[in-house]
Amino acid sequence: MNKLKFKSAALALACAISVLPALPAWAQDDGIPVEKMSRLRAIGGDADQVNQQSKLQYDQMLKQAHDKDAVATDSNPQLIRLRAIANRLIPFTKRWNPDAASWKWEVNLLNSPTVNAFCMPGGRIAFYSGILTKLNLTDDEVAAVMGHEIAHALREHARAQAGKNAVTSTFARLGGAALAGYFGFDPRLGDAGGSAVAQVSALKFSRNDESEADLVGLDLASRAGYDPRAGVALWQKMAAINKSQPIGFLSTHPTGSDRIKNMNDHMYLVLPVYARAKGLDVDNLPPYRSLALPKS
Repeated sequence: MNKLKFKSAALALACAISVLPALPAWAQDDGIPVEKMSRLRAIGGDADQVNQQSKLQYDQMLKQAHDKDAVATDSNPQLIRLRAIANRLIPFTKRWNPDAASWKWEVNLLNSPTVNAFCMPGGRIAFYSGILTKLNLTDDEVAAVMGHEIAHALREHARAQAGKNAVTSTFARLGGAALAGYFGFDPRLGDAGGSAVAQVSALKFSRNDESEADLVGLDLASRAGYDPRAGVALWQKMAAINKSQPIGFLSTHPTGSDRIKNMNDHMYLVLPVYARAKGLDVDNLPPYRSLALPKS
């Protein structure tokens, strides 16, 4: 192509681009950055097998709960509420795990005073009534809890944890045996020391997973139009009813203050996503107002 034809083609391309509508700022990737999942998931078992095992465990749990008449019926207002929130979150799960598009999502409510909720591999969600009643959760706060639990399944933390535990346990035992041989003490002591190291490492992995789930959960909630600041309010409520908690370093979960700091440090990433979902100006968001804890 000669220079004249090249200049003409370039001019034509520039003219064509100039008449295209400008892409809105939010068309670019935003929110919590999506990082690659741990390669150690492969050591933790086959994904299909884990999913099948999850279904068996979930169905067994529901059967046992049904036998005790502890499963909410489809007409239960709280269950209807939970499923409505889930239906808003689920469309955004593919960003974090493309396989989620083919999951058979389930949401159930169990009648129990336990303050807990979970999402098993494959999208099987369960809430205990205690977490709704004792914390008096708003919809935004329910979305924070549900997003967090869904995040564990999306990021395949169970498989990754199994793989990490297998690797750290193996290396810790080998290290303990080597030290025992070098210093000449009882190999059983070296094995015990290696097991202790592996256990502490596993706790660290768990806390990292919890922190990631907090952030992924806020991202999901924000995209669905739920206020991510509710995650902070949620853990303030948790702290209010759980005065005694294990030392953060030796816990599988970060301390409440650590979680709140982590979420606040990343709030600037998810507030614009929430504002866009609600059609609001991020600089003029109304203050978040959570419901007060019920008096004991």
